[in-house]
Amino acid sequence: MSELRWDPLKNSWVIMTLGHSRRPQEFLQKRQEDCAPEGSDYQRLQMPEDNCPLCSGHEGRTPPEIMACRPQGSAPNEPGWQVRVIPNKFPALRIEGELENRAEGLYDRMNGIGAHELIVETPDHGKTLADLSEVQIAEVLKAYRSRMLDLRKDSRFRYIFIFKNHGVGTSSTISHAHSQLMAVPLMPPLISHELEQCRKHFQQKERCLVCDLIRQEQQHKSRIVRDDGNFLVYAPYASRFPFELMIAPLAHHHDFAQQSDQQLRLLARTLRDILQRLRTALRDPAYSLILHSSPPRHPRMGRPDYWESLPFDYHWHIELAPKLTRLTGFEWGSGFHINPTPPEEAAEFLRSAEPGL
Repeated sequence: MSELRWDPLKNSWVIMTLGHSRRPQEFLQKRQEDCAPEGSDYQRLQMPEDNCPLCSGHEGRTPPEIMACRPQGSAPNEPGWQVRVIPNKFPALRIEGELENRAEGLYDRMNGIGAHELIVETPDHGKTLADLSEVQIAEVLKAYRSRMLDLRKDSRFRYIFIFKNHGVGTSSTISHAHSQLMAVPLMPPLISHELEQCRKHFQQKERCLVCDLIRQEQQHKSRIVRDDGNFLVYAPYASRFPFELMIAPLAHHHDFAQQSDQQLRLLARTLRDILQRLRTALRDPAYSLILHSSPPRHPRMGRPDYWESLPFDYHWHIELAPKLTRLTGFEWGSGFHINPTPPEEAAEFLRSAEPGL
């Protein structure tokens, strides 16, 4: 079981994993990946295909699937799937139980209630998301949509967070291509701040902030990596990290879970292009990909109009950040980020890269 603990000084919550915590002596061991040759894929070397629980044929090594993209007649928890969604075997949050928010002196804590799932993107151990076809990536996105629609029915969950870690240098411990979903009982601080900024902009100007950013980037052009008339990919003006990218639909919409099959197919085309450009230009860097969408519109006690403007002021998008630098003490302690690569240079470099190599 895990629990959430609130720090009144930082005004933030932390998920504390109690059941599967790492023992203190584990941190004394030198990280093997630090000794790996430059450019080697440490995770793949440590998780051979015959021992990988996410590979086709090893379905019995995982919890029973929640859903899967399968040919008609294919049996659950058996080979034949294209995309498979399973509970995380060692979840940070568990779906059973009640929150039981309680005080502990100046601190607060509550039970670690939520959902933690893996979206296995392919049965093929040797493939990454960038290797998949447009149709296959669209099926992964449909799995995102399906799980968001299902989990938002639970009024305990304030936000459904979908993210992907790829490669050495991220927190991913399994090399087989997968994304993760976490439904959390509290609004993540960064998401809350983003929602509030969008709300303020709409209250002042009666326009969507992200729509305004898109129009400005289209006029400026220098930070755009790809614009196919459906999705815009650009390096944000104040990028926190080298080659940080934002992917946003040109048409205004607040909710990823309401996207049609056709819109997801177009997004899959964009994602495939960008991931292949990153692989070509930066030699397959580790990266994190995060989906930002609107929260479930559950009523808030004492705030009946809390989500009233959400369909108008928020705009779903994806943030993608290669892991090319490490956080410094200044950045960690101050909240400021130092980016050594201006977004204009990063965008130009990626525009010149050839996808598909």
